[in-house]
Amino acid sequence: MSDIKNTLIMNNRELPIDGEKNLIDLARKHGIFIPNFCYHPDLSRFGACRLCLVEIEKMGIQAACCTAPRPGMVVKTNTEEIRSIRKTALELLLANHRVECPTCEKNGNCELMDLSKKLNVTENNYYKSNQEPKIDESSYSLVRDSSKCILCGQCVRACSEIQGIGVLDFAFRGSKSMVLPAFGKNLLDVECVNCGNCAKVCPTGAIVIKNETEKAFKAIDSDKVVIANIAPAVRVAINEMFGVPANEDTTGKLVTALKAVGFDYVFDTCYGADITVLEEGAEFIKRKTQGGVLPQFTSCCPAWVKYLEEFYPELIPNLSSAKSPQQMFGALIKEYFPKQIGKTKEDIYNVSIMPCTAKKYEITQEKFGQECPDYDLVLTTVEIGNMIKGAGIDFASLEPSECDKPFGMKSGGGVIFGVTGGVTEAVLRFAAEEITGEKLKDVNFVAVRGMEGIREANLEVGGVKLKIALVHTLSNAKQLCESIKAGTCDYDLIEVMTCKGGCINGGGQPRNFDPDFKEKRAKDIYQADEDQAIRSSQDNTDLKKLYAEVLGQIGSEIPHHLFHTDYSEKKIW
Repeated sequence: MSDIKNTLIMNNRELPIDGEKNLIDLARKHGIFIPNFCYHPDLSRFGACRLCLVEIEKMGIQAACCTAPRPGMVVKTNTEEIRSIRKTALELLLANHRVECPTCEKNGNCELMDLSKKLNVTENNYYKSNQEPKIDESSYSLVRDSSKCILCGQCVRACSEIQGIGVLDFAFRGSKSMVLPAFGKNLLDVECVNCGNCAKVCPTGAIVIKNETEKAFKAIDSDKVVIANIAPAVRVAINEMFGVPANEDTTGKLVTALKAVGFDYVFDTCYGADITVLEEGAEFIKRKTQGGVLPQFTSCCPAWVKYLEEFYPELIPNLSSAKSPQQMFGALIKEYFPKQIGKTKEDIYNVSIMPCTAKKYEITQEKFGQECPDYDLVLTTVEIGNMIKGAGIDFASLEPSECDKPFGMKSGGGVIFGVTGGVTEAVLRFAAEEITGEKLKDVNFVAVRGMEGIREANLEVGGVKLKIALVHTLSNAKQLCESIKAGTCDYDLIEVMTCKGGCINGGGQPRNFDPDFKEKRAKDIYQADEDQAIRSSQDNTDLKKLYAEVLGQIGSEIPHHLFHTDYSEKKIW
């Protein structure tokens, strides 16, 4: 048996090796900072930026992102030579970077700026290029500025490896190298699904979320009745922008902050998620028991829906006709709420606060009301956080408030929509009671929880056997779509989320460098579920009252008109 300890020495510290893939991961785990631009734990190794260089005894200078830790290694991360190399690399990047830091959308969250400060880059010894900015604002969700790109390749790999689409890639050579869509087209004119993963991994201002906060401020200053709706996953990430512990009542603080900003009403989109459970759950039961098209795909994620319409239109019949929780809720607010306050739908300015950039695209579709759209604006978690900061509000010191009635009540089933597997679990809580006619003693369906890219659960509910798949990222969804086409798929229900971990890791969420942040946000979602007095959507008393007094039976004419839609093939080329 070997006497060699499974440790290495880094900066004179003995550190255990515990399955880390490279020296960067090990260093981060132990609080040691190794600068880099091109490395991301969810992506393949690229080794292009050369900022993560370290000195290893008997090996010389190596890239930490591409070097696996081995027992007995002696590593130095901050020698004079390494600092000099890093500083030179940064100066070269800055020479080709359009510097407009005060007005850049990434100001305050730019890794290029941050590393320049940390490495004490106070002047640039290299000739400044005069690269003309090529700004693409065609997308409903994102803005691209090629003059701020540092060619780290993270956006290219995110789109190709995580989503399996490959909208972006490198073009040209040498000093003319660029990252852009095929044939130099705009994002609107290619197969982009608006997921925002490219913006989330971009370390500079080359790809950013389209900032629409001024539209919200303008509406607040108008005569409109301005409504904000908070999505489930927002509540487990907004705290990160203000240094608030995750276990505090972030939702309550956010309600107080939104009222202070000037929103007239604040509702909870979990109410819309509860509606989705009833409508989509009833549809699934009907398909399963009466011989409908199976497997049934969930339809909550607009990036996934757009992907299916573009790449697998032949599978559109498998997609649930239920709108997303956002669009269900928007239709309800515009149709029902104005009557409660003596206004018309034209008097309402409806704002959705989402973890998702694809939601910006979703509200633009004609089927969701062009003359008077169900939603007037979508703001991401990052945007609303910056809006609160811009209004001079000390978020951390706020006392929590409750969401407004009648759309403030929610169930735990609505809350867990924010994490992969949550939609399915919420539907199972409903379907199990519908099938058996009995109340569940335990509403937790832990078999559908987890972070694996493709997960399978085999359940039996009231004598009905169910085979379920839970998928996140479109590259994984592609595998199941191909399986259905080949006739080798025997699932009843398939939940698809575009982002890893679900909405908790959406393109509009704050960037988080903690390697376990998805698991931590998921844990907070499930804790919020546990903390709810009502755990199942069908037990939401305000929602039950709405169906009884206004909507009628689940899936009947009025709910079908408000809460269901259809889909069609989308051709890009």
